[in-house]
Amino acid sequence: MSEPTPSPQNEDLSQWSLVLTPKARWFDLGLGELWRYRDLIMLFVRRDFVATYKQTILGPVWFLLQPLFTTIVFSVVFKRIAHISTDGLPVFLFYMCGIVAWSYFADCLIKTSNTFVTNAPIFGKVYFPRLAMPIATVITNLITFSIQFSFFLVFFAIYYFKGAPLHPTWRVLVTPLLLIEMAALGLGVGCLVSSVTTRYRDLAMLVVFGVQLWMYASCVAYPLSQIPREWRWVFVLNPMVPIIEAFRFAFLGSGIIEIWHLAVGCSVAAVIFVAGITMFRRMEKTFADTV
Repeated sequence: MSEPTPSPQNEDLSQWSLVLTPKARWFDLGLGELWRYRDLIMLFVRRDFVATYKQTILGPVWFLLQPLFTTIVFSVVFKRIAHISTDGLPVFLFYMCGIVAWSYFADCLIKTSNTFVTNAPIFGKVYFPRLAMPIATVITNLITFSIQFSFFLVFFAIYYFKGAPLHPTWRVLVTPLLLIEMAALGLGVGCLVSSVTTRYRDLAMLVVFGVQLWMYASCVAYPLSQIPREWRWVFVLNPMVPIIEAFRFAFLGSGIIEIWHLAVGCSVAAVIFVAGITMFRRMEKTFADTV
């Protein structure tokens, strides 16, 4: 007598089951999982870069017009009208250097801060590491920064060969480190804001305004030398101040930058980065219930 054939209902299907459970560790950044999804991140980068200027007339030329027009406005308002010193540097280069650096940080912050709200339809349908979206935003903005920075270098070369008082130093080699610090800071603050806006949408309305106020506190429109010595330490607590001063000092040869300035800026950026990513990772488990 033959034994009964086991029916599909009687089979042990546990080996075919995939159970997604939240990790309990607070400081699990999920870097290994992000690396496995690196191809998806690059697809997001391509999508974001193409979609930004896909239906525009000038296309990527806007990458150049934005810092150019902003530099011209700053030169007129802060130099011609307000008569703010630029430490003897060419006015155009002084402002463009700060604006290009600031734009990268601001774009990372603003676009990352909308991650949960703008991508809610995708997050509700498909699983992938949610952190892939803000990482892709940072990389996309890095492409924009590269174009604008090359534009700045063109003007730098023109002024340099015309005999302008420019004194670039070997410290230009630290530019990649400054970029990493800006990316970490923008990503961290953006993730914090994105996590909070899942519950309080009003905060999203204040982000752009807050970024503009932050810019005026970050020595973009004036050098740190214009701040009274006894108050400079307060400005240095803003991590963007050492970054922008370091950019100007490295490429233009003028600026106030000390080792402890960079140490404080890096420390603050690191704390904000870890806090932002941690909050983002904790909030991604429940955001669908609140967005």
